[in-house]
Amino acid sequence: MSISPRAARPVGLTGVLVAACVLLASGAAGFLAHRLFAPVHSTLHPDVTAERPAQPGPVADGPNAEPGSGGFATARQLPEALPDIALPALDGTMHRLTQWKGQPLLINFWATWCEPCRREIPLLKALRRERAAEGLEIVGIAVDSRDATREYAQHQGIDYPVLVGQQGALEAVKAFGMDTVLPFSVFVDGRGRILTMKVGELHRDEAQLILDRLAQVNAGKASPAEARSQLSAGLQKLKATRMADSAAQ
Repeated sequence: MSISPRAARPVGLTGVLVAACVLLASGAAGFLAHRLFAPVHSTLHPDVTAERPAQPGPVADGPNAEPGSGGFATARQLPEALPDIALPALDGTMHRLTQWKGQPLLINFWATWCEPCRREIPLLKALRRERAAEGLEIVGIAVDSRDATREYAQHQGIDYPVLVGQQGALEAVKAFGMDTVLPFSVFVDGRGRILTMKVGELHRDEAQLILDRLAQVNAGKASPAEARSQLSAGLQKLKATRMADSAAQ
């Protein structure tokens, strides 16, 4: 096939400049699209650190103890009462956390891309069944897309309420005084008072200890301050035991 003289003419400086501008515009558009539509989890990371005690100061000293003590580098300030946060469920229906006021709550922040979060789900399902007589409700808050969360929840048979959002869930993370780590679990009594928080993967022995104290507070058999004091000692003991067992292996 012959090439016409017009088609064979070398590309001039103007053509080079036009091509460069097109490439730059395409690159800028791609970067902007990535910034707008990239998954929210780029601002969060799963907790992969060593075992840490389950609360910076609130366990022993009340909800507004100085953040960062006791190994909690990511905690800023845990509120005393449950924040009035509204987020959609997987079916799009809006729910407020305060609608569960009157029963003890375990609020679990997680994401489908977070391995420690995924490991917790069987335990959370079991705790809800085992503590049904105490009225315990577990509410998951997924910092993730609704489609990914719905698919994962159906696959895993999650039977407790799951709220979901990206920017909204990040705002909820901040409302609980937290920063960039998942998972974390917040324990709330029936009056909406936050008893304690566990940052990182929740283990059964920790959950049992915290929920036993939460039940005492709910039944009026202990004050939140008394329960936090007991938890401070108990959780430190569990941590020491787990570290000793890990070192022996």
